[in-house]
Amino acid sequence: MPALIFDCDGVLADTEQYGHLPAFNRTFADFDVPVQWSVEEYAEKVKIGGGKERMRSILTPDLTDSLGLQDDDAVDAAILSWHKRKTEVYKGLVESGVMPARPGIARIVQEAHDAGWTLAVASTSAEPAVRAVLTHAVGESLAEHFAVFAGDVVPAKKPAPDIYLLALQELGVSADDAIVVEDSSNGLRAALGAGLRTVVTVSGFTREEDFTGASLVVGSLGDPDGEQAEVLADPHDAHPSGVVTLATLQALLAAPAPSPQTTETETP
Repeated sequence: MPALIFDCDGVLADTEQYGHLPAFNRTFADFDVPVQWSVEEYAEKVKIGGGKERMRSILTPDLTDSLGLQDDDAVDAAILSWHKRKTEVYKGLVESGVMPARPGIARIVQEAHDAGWTLAVASTSAEPAVRAVLTHAVGESLAEHFAVFAGDVVPAKKPAPDIYLLALQELGVSADDAIVVEDSSNGLRAALGAGLRTVVTVSGFTREEDFTGASLVVGSLGDPDGEQAEVLADPHDAHPSGVVTLATLQALLAAPAPSPQTTETETP
C-alpha cells in the first residue's frame, strides 16, 4: 500500500510562531541568555533545520565568552540543556491547545488509515515534541498508527534527503509508492532529493518560498465545512476542488515522479 509521510512543524499544526518561537525565547530567559527573537528574526531562523542548530546560531564569540562557555564541550553541553528545556516548554504549549491542527490534517489521515495506507512523520524536531503535536492534531488513536522519524536519527537534516531516505528504508516502501506533505522549501528539497512526490501546504513563514518541483502547492489541505484549499500551483492538473483528498494524492502518485535531486546541506 502507498505511504503518506508528513513533516511536522507548519504541516500538522501552525507550530512555529505560536509554539517554537515562544519556547525558544522562554528557554533563553530561563538560562539568562540575552537573546529574544522577534517574529521577523525567527522567520530567518526557521530556514535552519533543527532546534539545536538554531540555538547554536546565536553563539557569537562574545556571547560564548559572556556565558562562560570556554570550549566546544561546554558549548555542546549548554545546547543540550537548553534544548531539553525548550522541548519541555514546547510540549506544554502543544498540550494547552494553543496550536490547533491545520485544516484537513485529521480528515486526510483518517481517509488514509481507512484505506490501509502507511502513515509516518519525518521531521527535524525532537521526537517528544513531534509526538505531542501529532497526537494533538489527529488524536491518540490515529497517532498510534504512525511511524515517527525525528530529531537526530540522521546526521544531516533537511534540506538533505537523509530523513526521507531513512523513512523509506524503515517503512519498506519505494519512492514511487510514497507521497510527502511539506510546508517549506527546505522540506521540499529534502523530499525531492529522495525522489518523492510532494504536496506543499504553505504556512505563514514559507508562503513566498520557491516550491519548484512540488507536485501540488496549496494554502492548506482544506476541509469541506471549513477552510478551502487555495491552489497556488498545480503542475499535474490534479484540480482539487476546495479539499485535497486521498483521490487527489492517488492521482499525483500516478503522475511522473520527480528525478532524485542532489541537495547541499546548509551550514547553520
